[in-house]
Amino acid sequence: MGKPAKPSPAAPPPRPAPSKTVHSAVLTYASMLSLLSLCPPFVILLWYTMVHADGSVVGTYQHLRDHGLLEGLRSIWPMPTVVAGKIILGFALFEAALQLLLPGKRFEGPVSPSGNVPVYKANGLQAYAVTLATYLSLWWFGIFNPAIVYDHLGEIFSTLVFGSFVFCILLYIKGHVAPSSSDSGSSGNAIIDFYWGMELYPRIGKHFDIKVFTNCRFGMMSWAVLAVTYCIKQYEMNGRVADSMLVNTALMLIYITKFYWWESGYWCTMDIAHDRAGFYICWGCLVWVPSIYTSPGMYLVNHPVNLGPQLALSILLAGILCIYINYDCDRQRQEFRRTNGKCLVWGKAPTKIVASYQTTNGETKTSLLLTSGWWGLTRHFHYVPEILSAFFWTVPALFDHFLPYFYVIFLTILLLDRAKRDDDRCSSKYGKYWKTYCNKVPYRVIPGIY
Repeated sequence: MGKPAKPSPAAPPPRPAPSKTVHSAVLTYASMLSLLSLCPPFVILLWYTMVHADGSVVGTYQHLRDHGLLEGLRSIWPMPTVVAGKIILGFALFEAALQLLLPGKRFEGPVSPSGNVPVYKANGLQAYAVTLATYLSLWWFGIFNPAIVYDHLGEIFSTLVFGSFVFCILLYIKGHVAPSSSDSGSSGNAIIDFYWGMELYPRIGKHFDIKVFTNCRFGMMSWAVLAVTYCIKQYEMNGRVADSMLVNTALMLIYITKFYWWESGYWCTMDIAHDRAGFYICWGCLVWVPSIYTSPGMYLVNHPVNLGPQLALSILLAGILCIYINYDCDRQRQEFRRTNGKCLVWGKAPTKIVASYQTTNGETKTSLLLTSGWWGLTRHFHYVPEILSAFFWTVPALFDHFLPYFYVIFLTILLLDRAKRDDDRCSSKYGKYWKTYCNKVPYRVIPGIY
């Protein structure tokens, strides 16, 4: 996959420690330990509630109350199975092969804190098209029934919970004994290193980027595959697909198509360029994305809602508009960076701040901070249409139960926290230039409010 992250001509600097946390030490440790211990059982509880408790949180609560928390959880937690393992392994190997073998343009990511330049092969859109075409063809020609995936969903999630935990342990060990670049290092605390990760750009050999695989090829691709799976399962159960499921599936697939169309831009975002490969990113993409992000569709399988043509079309168009605005925000910034500010933003020359900073090896570099267009409204305006997009592919479930909206609530919390972390990181990186930027663009996410 192109070249690995390549060091600058200067002598390689000592391996830097991971970035400092942006919250207080107590809050940082409490949140890390809470997420490490609570996320795995939550995935299983959400699946059980959606599939076996009619979507009712009260029903699941009563089960746990009647049987006791530990015994109740044990009774509903499916064990990993060979079938689930085969499905996961087959999918993972297929996506890894596509990542390595499909052609794609060379793309250089942003300069890392240590001065390295990661190189990628941009073939995500091709992999996405091949994956969906293959999956639908296997179903259409009777070779594999996607309903099998839904029928073994609890076992699949359980296998992912445990398997991905082991995967993160191996990443932690690799970061200590065989880092792929100088963008790695230890904080001196094993919990922080495991949770946040040791390496920024871990690779297997020269060509297989692990974060591209976990985030893009497994996580996002499994989201698309499961969205199609839920649609097919409802069709097999009822002989038809409700318009609510069609709107949900269509909006999710449009959003994921947008993601792969723009994938090289994603490689410049916080997830790839700043967050290291640990439990937070990798376990999240391997387990949390396929289970939580797909949950509105999982709910709709057993709860078909007939919206009617007018309401269904209104929700669909509103969702498409939000996805487009989210895309245009990212496109605008990416074009601004690509042209070094020599472009038009909303028909005018962009306004900007020229900010200088130093890498960890002492080199002085320059960045341009866009202060017009979408990026003149707030510093992270693109999160607003992203949250609204999630709402519009969830709202076809209507409001009989609360749980389908958990993803929207989670995404809102995640993005607001990410906006704060990104602001704190940029403040540390750019200093006085970031203060000038914040004076020019005073709101963080929501214009006039926050």
